[in-house]
Amino acid sequence: MSWKSRGAESASKSAVSRKWTILFCIGCFCAGMLFSDRMWSVPEIKGIARTVRHEEETPQYVSGCDPTIKDVEHEQKDVYGEVSKTHHAIHTLDKKISNLEMELAAARAAQESILNGSPIAENLKIPETRKKRKYLMVVGINTAFSSRKRRDSVRATWMPQGDKRKKLEEEKGIVIRFVIGHSATSGGILDRAVEAEDKKHGDILRLDHVEGYLELSAKTKIFFATAVASWDADFYVKVDDDVHVNIGTLGATLARHRSNPRVYIGCMKSGPVLARKGVRYHEPEYWKFGEEGNKYFRHATGQLYAISKDLATYISINQHMLHKYANEDVSLGSWFIGLDVEQIDDRRLCCGTPPGNFICIYFVPFPFNYLGINEDCYGISFGKRNFGL
Repeated sequence: MSWKSRGAESASKSAVSRKWTILFCIGCFCAGMLFSDRMWSVPEIKGIARTVRHEEETPQYVSGCDPTIKDVEHEQKDVYGEVSKTHHAIHTLDKKISNLEMELAAARAAQESILNGSPIAENLKIPETRKKRKYLMVVGINTAFSSRKRRDSVRATWMPQGDKRKKLEEEKGIVIRFVIGHSATSGGILDRAVEAEDKKHGDILRLDHVEGYLELSAKTKIFFATAVASWDADFYVKVDDDVHVNIGTLGATLARHRSNPRVYIGCMKSGPVLARKGVRYHEPEYWKFGEEGNKYFRHATGQLYAISKDLATYISINQHMLHKYANEDVSLGSWFIGLDVEQIDDRRLCCGTPPGNFICIYFVPFPFNYLGINEDCYGISFGKRNFGL
């Protein structure tokens, strides 16, 4: 065989192989496209639909991936929590108000039953204050451990003793007590002496207070708080133990002001503010009253004054925040500044007025009959004419 024949045969074989190669490639491409359409097109659409539906059904699982959505949900939870707390607080407050209204209604019913003389149900609870009778006035005589002679002088003149004092309380509604606290060493000889004196006379009101001249303002607060808790009266009176009182005239004077719930009665004055140290009645807080030489606001002198029940209750409730000045009468007057209080300046309560037109006079060492003052003048006898009520 010649080389020409061999060349022609090899050329024909290569041409055939190229054709089959091209056809095979085209066939593989078509098969690949067909296979790709069947395997990937439908599953991809179903997967997307299933994913969207899953996100719509369960947003709480994918919300954590977005910090903005998480913050919004956190704020919504905080708002819901605050609203829930507010509703709970309102419900609790309504319950407390309802309970208070029930107690008030029960107390009013008990009071009406007592006034009308009707029997009271056993299951009706009566507050302790509602069980007390109503008094005209409670007179507290401010005294000290060293003032035994003054107390005896008061007992011998205008303050009834024994059954007469009880009758004064029951028939006239007038309670009179000496007011004293405790010594710095509680249970010492001074306290035991006062206890023995009270056991004999039964006319001393002991306060939870340590006695001291610089503590008179605190003692006054505690007296009114103790008195208003012990006796339900229209008026509460403070008097010094070196003053003797026409108790009948005082009772008649106070009775005329029963209709005023906030009344402050006394011998009103406006003395100078003493800034210089070492003098009596020195005011350490003088700078609060303006320039040196200024005067105090109007207030009752400390020898004798009276306040109504509402004012005594106000002192009792706010005693922990009422400011105390050096002088007790100034302190009392300052507690009523800013309140709707009627101040009554009764000059008969100025204890220096002469006999014949007075309610009180200072203690004098000679017998009271020297001034013509007797039991009838002080209302110790219980006739209506002499008592003046």
